[in-house]
Order: sequence, then C-alpha cells, then structure tokens
Amino acid sequence: MSSLKLLSQLRWFRFLPRNLSNFRLFSDVSEPQINIDPKYNNMFNKASSTPSSLKEPELAKFSAIADTWWDSEGPFKPLHKMNPTRLAFIRSTLCRHFGKDPLCARPFEGLRIIDVGCGGGILSEDLDPTTSTIEYDCTTAEKLVDEQRQFDAVIALEVIEHVADPAQFCKSLAALTVQDGASVVSTINRSMRSYATAIVAAEYLLQWLPKGTHQWSSFLTPEELTMILKRASIDVKEMAGFVYNPLTGRWSLSDDISVNFIAFGTKEN
Repeated sequence: MSSLKLLSQLRWFRFLPRNLSNFRLFSDVSEPQINIDPKYNNMFNKASSTPSSLKEPELAKFSAIADTWWDSEGPFKPLHKMNPTRLAFIRSTLCRHFGKDPLCARPFEGLRIIDVGCGGGILSEDLDPTTSTIEYDCTTAEKLVDEQRQFDAVIALEVIEHVADPAQFCKSLAALTVQDGASVVSTINRSMRSYATAIVAAEYLLQWLPKGTHQWSSFLTPEELTMILKRASIDVKEMAGFVYNPLTGRWSLSDDISVNFIAFGTKEN
C-alpha cells in the first residue's frame, strides 16, 4: 500500500520524531493569536487554481500544540481510543469495495490511499503499521488537485468541520479520487445532542478536549454531508455512528448517527 498523508485543511505535520508529532487544533477565536513561521505560510500560499479551504487561525493554533499528537494520555486520548473503531469501518468498507480480504495482514496492498488532514499519522500508521510505504507531505488537497494527483481511496477524518468551505473541500476530495474509487469522511452531526456531548460535556465538564476545539455551527448533519458529497460526484453508500460506552471506555460502531458519524462513498462516473 502506498499511503500518502498530508496537511490539508486542518491538520499539520511538522517533521518531528514520532513521539513529537502533531495534535488537533483549537478553533476558539477568543484564544490569543498565534503566528505561523513565515516559511510555512509561504508553503501554503503558493498559487493554486482552486481557493484553499484552510483556516489559518486554526492551522496556527494546531501547529502550536503539535508536539502532543502522540500523547495517548493527553487531551486527545478520546481520539486515540476511537481510532480502532474508525479503522474497523474503513477496513470493512474498503475491502468490500476493492475485493480485498479484511482478515489478511496487509489488506490494502496495491492500493494508493491518501489520508487528508492526517495529523501526526495516528490513522495511517494503523493502516500500514510497518510505515514503510507511508509518505508525509505538508501541502493542501487543492495543491494536489492542481498536480493532478489521484488515489484509489481518499480519507478525511474529523477535518471537514474545520474547513472554510466544506462544499469546495469535498470537490477537492472527489478530484483526488479515481473513477469508481472510494472516499471516507467522518465528522460530527449538528444536533442538540452533539452540542451537549461533544462540546459542553467533552470540552467543559469532562475536559476530554481543549476548550474551543469545536464550533457547533460548523458541524454538518448526515443529510448535508451526503448532499455535498453527491454534488461533488461522491455517492454515499454506507454510514455508521460512533458511540462511547463510559463503563468500558470504548467506542463502537452503531446505527446512532446523532453525534459522531462516518460515511463511505464511491466516485460516480
């Protein structure tokens, strides 16, 4: 498998040792302004025929806390806990679509997969534990579209709720996907339950996440995500929810998509 991971829209990979990779970024505009090193600004400001969906304030904040990404006991412990469940959905849907054996050691062998907004690589390094075929690339999805890069499967997890233009971002994801290729997108539903659990409880009461990690108004409902992807020529075939069991401390797949959910789709001809 060739898994190329990049900074796109919300996630920042600073070429650091594994235990000093990156973390998720804040979006609370009341936080102090943080400046990005000019050399990184130049990297993302290069001309592109498609406007970038990057939100620079979030990128800056995320960059500032990048050294905590691989701290599995840190503020993003819930994301580390959720990762096996996300991987189970991806393995199941991609293997079914591409006719691969989900039980073999390397089910994605021969596929080119891109993890858009990969952060420190928590997902991709589980997709390919040997990491021998992983390429990290600090760039944007839009730049790769300009370069006419395409992949068998395009993955963007917990990214779309942070971008400037979700519809344009999905068009970029579609452009990166080969015909009849696969796309996997996960995000948080814009529901009252998600406000209560993903923001009030997770950020303020339980303090699982840093305050300001999410903005409820930026969440998408499953219907909105399906429509946006459809307009970008991605037909959603399967959707599942993630639910957390406080007694076991584990996440599992569910039909409940009222908070966290993930969608699998294919690129239409």
